[in-house]
Amino acid sequence: MGLFGKGVARICAVVAASSAREMPAQLRHALRETPTVELRLDWLKSDSERRRFLSWLRRNPPKRAVLLATCRRRQGGGLFAGSVQAELHWLSQAAEAGCLWCDLEIETLRKLPQNSIRHHSLPKRVLLSVHDFDRMPSLNPAVGTRWRDKVDAIKVAGEARTIADSVRLLRFGAGQRHCVAVPMGEVGLPARLLALREGSQLAYAPVAAATAPGQVSLQEMKHLYRAHALNRQTQVFGVIGDPVAHSLSPLLHNTAFIARKVNAVYLPFLVRNLRDFLKSAPDFGLRGFSVTLPHKQTILRRLQDCDALSAEIGAVNTVVVRRDGSLYGCNTDYIGVLRALEKKLAIPKSRVLILGAGGAARAAAFALSRAGAGVYICARREIVARGLARAVGGEVVHRRTLRAQSFDAILNATPIGMYPHSAISPLARGELHCRIVMDLIYRPERTKLLKLAALKRIATVSGVEMFLAQGIAQWELWMKRSAPEKAMRRAVLTALREEERRRSSP
Repeated sequence: MGLFGKGVARICAVVAASSAREMPAQLRHALRETPTVELRLDWLKSDSERRRFLSWLRRNPPKRAVLLATCRRRQGGGLFAGSVQAELHWLSQAAEAGCLWCDLEIETLRKLPQNSIRHHSLPKRVLLSVHDFDRMPSLNPAVGTRWRDKVDAIKVAGEARTIADSVRLLRFGAGQRHCVAVPMGEVGLPARLLALREGSQLAYAPVAAATAPGQVSLQEMKHLYRAHALNRQTQVFGVIGDPVAHSLSPLLHNTAFIARKVNAVYLPFLVRNLRDFLKSAPDFGLRGFSVTLPHKQTILRRLQDCDALSAEIGAVNTVVVRRDGSLYGCNTDYIGVLRALEKKLAIPKSRVLILGAGGAARAAAFALSRAGAGVYICARREIVARGLARAVGGEVVHRRTLRAQSFDAILNATPIGMYPHSAISPLARGELHCRIVMDLIYRPERTKLLKLAALKRIATVSGVEMFLAQGIAQWELWMKRSAPEKAMRRAVLTALREEERRRSSP
């Protein structure tokens, strides 16, 4: 058993608020999820607020809680504007209020005579933290032994610029006794979620506002990713893209794993460099991954094999990692387009205009062409548009002619209108001459394009339908069993509508 216990006790909830009035509510929420809580005293806006909160804590000591006090100075990446002595004062006050642990940044320790902290009345146990918010710090194994006689544990937190950076930090933490490894930033998020599995003593998750780059909420860490329950038998899947933070694929797939009681997790990988990702993928034990913009076409060159349809389309959205580590690609976007559109349209002999000529557009064009539709391509890059039209036996349509043409359906396969740029549309209202408009964007559920179509009483198909269909097909390909479709649909729709409600509320 580690310093902080096992299982969910190793998830450390971060309580951070500007006022003493808000802190107790966050603390109570945190303790419903985990007994281990970090109290960010530096986030409180003044000494009077710190005094008021610690006074409340003395009067209301939580039962069976492990409290860790932090009053990080600005020099160490925190919000506290006071001196080293002022920081030590508040940490000693936290000890009197019942905090067993304190987090002391290395910048403070170096300011103390002979680096000595034991004669200060700090909490009984000290976690020494090394932060670098710009890059990965030097991961010298000697760091652990150098301070071992002065502190009880060491935390190393560094900005992961590459996925390889985050892997190196996890390896460093695994090789140290009583170490907390924290890869920061969106690139480091998958490693942050796997840190407990790799031997880190803690994984941090905020109750409310994020206190470090790349954090996921306490609710997500415990109930969506189940970071405390992941082990060496856990199958790891993910989605790669840039951007990827908007993706609801982790919600979709993890919901299915939970519903079917499968020991697996699905993680979001921000991938700017495919080579970096593929080199590091074996370290995560990846069994498969989804592929989104901008890698759907470039991933083909990195595969050892793919199905004939994906090769013909020239784009892949699903990769299976075989037992020997080789990569096999296929395309479930093809399935998603057909299943979503055929509910509203008799596809054979219909005229369908596709906006865009990227990976998703190619899958849609091949799917519709094979189903018997006449396919028309409108894209900014005319050479690419002509190549796609030629491949599916279709035609190129210029944007300037759209006001004078009509189609059975118009399908947007560009990212124009995707959250957070959801106030724009790839087409104007006067360019919509059709019976059905389908948008492959699913966030928001009702894009500006779909709203314009509805104003003209044109039937609409949300990208949610394609997203669900292709994702369900992915899950079944990886798991070799039926997916819990109702649970997956309910989770995604609930998240989208709650997001829309928050955005529209004053």
